[in-house]
Amino acid sequence: MNVESLNQTIEHLFRRESGKMLAVLTKIFGKHNVELAEDIVQETLLRAYEQWKISGLPQNPAAWLMQVAKNKAIDVIRREKHQKEFAKENTALLKSEYTLQFTINKLTEESEIKDDLLKMMFACCHPSINEEGQLALILKILCGFSTVEVAKAFISSEETITKRLYRAKQQFREEKIHLAIPSPQEIEVRLDSVLTAIYLLFNESYNSTESDLLVRQDLAQEAMRLAFMLTENSQTAQPQVFALLALMCFHVARFKSRVDEAGNILLLKDQNRELWDMELIAQGAFFLRKGANGEKMSRYHLEASIAYEHCIAPSYAQTNWRQILQCYDWLYLLQNDPVVALNRAVVIGEMKGAKEGIEAIMQIPNVHSLKKFYLLPAILGELYAQLGDLANARKYWQEAALLTHAKAEKAFLEKKQYEI
Repeated sequence: MNVESLNQTIEHLFRRESGKMLAVLTKIFGKHNVELAEDIVQETLLRAYEQWKISGLPQNPAAWLMQVAKNKAIDVIRREKHQKEFAKENTALLKSEYTLQFTINKLTEESEIKDDLLKMMFACCHPSINEEGQLALILKILCGFSTVEVAKAFISSEETITKRLYRAKQQFREEKIHLAIPSPQEIEVRLDSVLTAIYLLFNESYNSTESDLLVRQDLAQEAMRLAFMLTENSQTAQPQVFALLALMCFHVARFKSRVDEAGNILLLKDQNRELWDMELIAQGAFFLRKGANGEKMSRYHLEASIAYEHCIAPSYAQTNWRQILQCYDWLYLLQNDPVVALNRAVVIGEMKGAKEGIEAIMQIPNVHSLKKFYLLPAILGELYAQLGDLANARKYWQEAALLTHAKAEKAFLEKKQYEI
């Protein structure tokens, strides 16, 4: 294995395993010692990186990492047992030399790790933590991103992210946020918070605000991994979870066709459908069917159904716009969101022509709330271009280019202005 391949493999392993190690170590040390758990994870990963560069990957890298983390945890407990309090339910057992090793082994059993990750996920998405803090915690704690990487993912400074993480962790300590899967009575509301955070993470991957990349596949993979984790637990394997996972499958299946070889954006009508991952689309259809086994229809069901219609259309011209419009009608009734209304107007434009599409946009209640959303003028520019009103088309595309931070989107909008 060459150096580049080894680096990629190590990075993937670190992403996948760091969340597991942190969840286990936080259970051992207590949520008030989450920084201590993070330090041990970082020390473990650093040791792995240095050793694996020389000796290559061990036969079972995940087990190797967990064993090193366990050993480091034992060293810390022995050294700090008179100065620190650990998880309340484990402190007495951890401070006794007779029960220390047995307790650590019990707490790190593979059968418990998945539940530990879910408990940590619900803790990160606790309602008392604001949305920005939740996303930062998920990336840092569950996905193994460095503070620099979290800052890069959300176009923010490292200092800002550090403060955001500090405040969120402070809430862990002060507000007695438990590392637990919510009770059956609480699960639905709390699960909605978790799904919202995962979907926001996925949206950041699909329409990345990072300046050089339109698509952040690392963020997409992490969002899908977290959603899949929810499907593996009987309490959280609920219809809306399967629907969200289906939606992500449908979008990721089309990633390769979203840009050309030069990195230029391609609209759906211009994409090469032969590049779409049909196996992933089939997987998404399977999850969507699983998600249909319930009485409640969520936004994820409807958005996944819309994405599914796009995926199964043989060509852009053969898209079932009528079915998509019906889904948007239901979605708007469910959410009453101007962005949903904007997307609905695009479908009306496809079905009835550009003039009808523009009228549908102008009739959106609170359309002024979208004045800083670059897609509003971008879509208006496209519709006016279809009508042959090139002056208005250029005006709206110029406005849209000023509202987006993504280089690929700026380049696309500027190119449109010169092509007509």
